[in-house]
Amino acid sequence: MKKRGIIITSAVLVLGMAGIITCGVVGMVEDAQKRATCDEGLQCSDLRVELPKPELAGGLRGEMGIDKNINENTIDQYLGREDAVYRDMRMLVDAANYEAIGGDSYLSGYVQGFEVIPYPLLVNVEGLPEAVGEGYVGQTLFTQNNGVYTANYKESMEILEYYFPKDKTIFLMCGGGGYAGMMKQMLVALGWDADKIYNVGGYWYYDGAHNVKVKDGEEFRYWEVPYHDINFALLHRS
Repeated sequence: MKKRGIIITSAVLVLGMAGIITCGVVGMVEDAQKRATCDEGLQCSDLRVELPKPELAGGLRGEMGIDKNINENTIDQYLGREDAVYRDMRMLVDAANYEAIGGDSYLSGYVQGFEVIPYPLLVNVEGLPEAVGEGYVGQTLFTQNNGVYTANYKESMEILEYYFPKDKTIFLMCGGGGYAGMMKQMLVALGWDADKIYNVGGYWYYDGAHNVKVKDGEEFRYWEVPYHDINFALLHRS
């Protein structure tokens, strides 16, 4: 009986150790999978870190809707969050002459983790600086008139909710901050929570560690851009 007890005790210890090892292996796999969800070279942000409530910057930047706390200087700290989406609102090549105000009409680069969804394809653009001239005037998902947004297609709202999910924090960026500010105004007017949307400013002023350059001189590697075009021919007029 004594020998049998020793055998049973040993078996329990072995099974216990096996369970500990298994849990350790599973934990390592889960950690590896979590790391794999982040882009290469992009460290995931700690979701336990509470985001500051959106707060406008001072001066002209505030008038454009750029956030005081999460902007071009700090966005690197908030990249890779699983509870957020990252949207750059520029076109690959904008019809407006942004070089006239020190910007770039070409999408010459973007911040890693951001996906590009052109604001001018979503709604008619108003209020551009006079110096840049007229921008894109083609088809749009919505038409805006005095702050009222009307869907031009039956799929317009579905597309908007797909790219800007209401259950996620939304970080918006563009060239100088203007399109991003307009985009936030549009989303809020259509029912999105203003406290979950951050205008983080302009790529032209970004000097962080996650700058992805796609234009070098006359060479433009547009195929590298995570760009979402809209094929209006496949949509149905409202």
